[in-house]
Amino acid sequence: MANNKVTTLEQAMALIRDNDVVTTSGFVQSCIPEALHMGLEQRYVETGHPKNLTLIMTAGAGDSKGLGTGRLHHEGLLGRVIAGNFGRMPKVAEAAQANKILGYNLPQGVISQLYRACAAGQPGLFSKVGLYTYVDPRFGGGKVNEVTTEDIVKYHNIQGEEWLFYIATKIDVAFIRGTSADPSGNISMEKETLVLDNLAQAMAARNNGGIVIAQVERIVEQGSIKPKDVEVPGILVDCVVVAPTPELHRMNYGVMYNAALAGEVRVPVEGMAKMPLDERKVIARRAAFELPPNGVVNLGVGAPEGISAVANEEKFTPYITLTTEAGAIGGVLASGSSFGGATNADSIIQQNQQFDFYDGGGLDMTCLGMAECDVQGNVNTSKFGGRLNGCGGFINISQNARSVVFAGTFTNGGLKVEIADGKLNILQEGRNRKFLNYVEQITFSGKFAQKRKQPVIYVTERCVFRLGQRGMELIEVAPGVDIEKNILAHMAFKPIVEEPELMDKRLFIDEPMGLLAELLNLNLHERVQYDPDRNILFVNLEGWHARTKKDVDELRKTLIEACQKVGKRVNSVVNHDGAKIAEALYDDYAEMIQYMLEHYYATTARYATSAFARLKMKEAMTKRGLSPHVFERKEAAQAFLEVVGN
Repeated sequence: MANNKVTTLEQAMALIRDNDVVTTSGFVQSCIPEALHMGLEQRYVETGHPKNLTLIMTAGAGDSKGLGTGRLHHEGLLGRVIAGNFGRMPKVAEAAQANKILGYNLPQGVISQLYRACAAGQPGLFSKVGLYTYVDPRFGGGKVNEVTTEDIVKYHNIQGEEWLFYIATKIDVAFIRGTSADPSGNISMEKETLVLDNLAQAMAARNNGGIVIAQVERIVEQGSIKPKDVEVPGILVDCVVVAPTPELHRMNYGVMYNAALAGEVRVPVEGMAKMPLDERKVIARRAAFELPPNGVVNLGVGAPEGISAVANEEKFTPYITLTTEAGAIGGVLASGSSFGGATNADSIIQQNQQFDFYDGGGLDMTCLGMAECDVQGNVNTSKFGGRLNGCGGFINISQNARSVVFAGTFTNGGLKVEIADGKLNILQEGRNRKFLNYVEQITFSGKFAQKRKQPVIYVTERCVFRLGQRGMELIEVAPGVDIEKNILAHMAFKPIVEEPELMDKRLFIDEPMGLLAELLNLNLHERVQYDPDRNILFVNLEGWHARTKKDVDELRKTLIEACQKVGKRVNSVVNHDGAKIAEALYDDYAEMIQYMLEHYYATTARYATSAFARLKMKEAMTKRGLSPHVFERKEAAQAFLEVVGN
């Protein structure tokens, strides 16, 4: 007969020894083996054992008020914590900050991938994730306090490339969670939001001679789970514990069960609640203009979550694939207590595999929150305001995405704004500044991004900054906002200010923005007009945004069609006012100009009121040997063209 692995919570907890290394599942408020955390807490409170445990976990797993891993705060229970997030177990974070326990804050994706290394008996993991942040051993090595002295992150230069080596910590006990188990311990996850790292964690403990304890909702008949539905095979599981009450096996702390989040049904999303027009929506709307059509995008917690709702409201969701680091791909990303999951997801993959995809450059764009930002473009989300929060997946995501948008209010703590008549009014300024001379901790390195020419912008409700090669540049200002009074007066440093543009007025009006047509360049042909009397092709690129090479290719196609329709070479005047061309695309854009001059243009002149735009355009054109005629005014461009044409 098959070995029956179903046991009581008390019997399972009795197997954990003093000084064991324990890993647990869970992401933010979802998929948490709450009964196991409760059982461990109760045993320690009643007996004083097991003590001096090491806790290893990827993301935060709790409600920030004492549930989840927050239950493990009792003095003596934990001796060391290696985690991606401390914010959801505040009393444990306080113990670490008070030097009562050892602590490391490592990138979530690295910890997730280290489970696999442990399972395979490998000594650790080489990764570029964390270079030039507080995780880099040259800048702290991820240690969270003074009593933590052992280095578990090493710096290496291999054949001229910089790498970090993360040392694997062997695991003795794994807490995992599923929906169903048969008596042999085969685990399925049909009612779970995510699958996370349960398989890798179980392998890591099992192959180290440790134990695996699985919390489930129900026991099913032996052999009734289809082989492909088994997420963790019974050979890896030692104990199966049925949650004593439904509350201890909630989908997340705010939802008992939602079949759409579990992927068991698909539901209409057209009727999803519309976001109110406030500062959070303004930020999400502006960030949404950076979305790459047909691209893969990650959204962080907080202000970035609103992008999903904006994309749905603007009917753009079918043209973008939104993902979370927890493993959700596609659909409409969930927020609040359900963050990490997705309604109508295309697929749910393991967390470590998602980070493989992210680390390898699979993300076209990410939008993440920011607690602090400084003059070098560094961003801090891990330790600020006297609080140890942790980096979560922020470092993996921000370092490896092809473009990065940081989003958040300009100040916080009591900020009140009014949005009316297409303008933003600051009614009450926030108590806390976010833009500082130096961030408390570097979670994202501006210098490292500059070195790799990674496009980075910072979106707030009142202005937008760009990280250029010269530093932080103020590039957009909201209508109704005074630069000196409402921006510079509330920053510890002065950014580069050169003719910033107005933020799009549509952001501040409570009606659809036409985002779909904007991002898909559906109205591109309307930007091209031909004057037969003067043989001039007028190209209006005001507000046009080239995010990817495809945008440049579509413009080229539109221009060629217009010229072929004329049937002869034309003179062109191009308006670049407010046009945004990603820095990596200027050479592609200049190549298009060269092609048009060789095949369709008699001559061309361009104008832009922005000094930065003129400079970048001239640099790109000069590089290709083209005459860099980029004027400040339309009249000058037309006058030049008439002289040259004659």
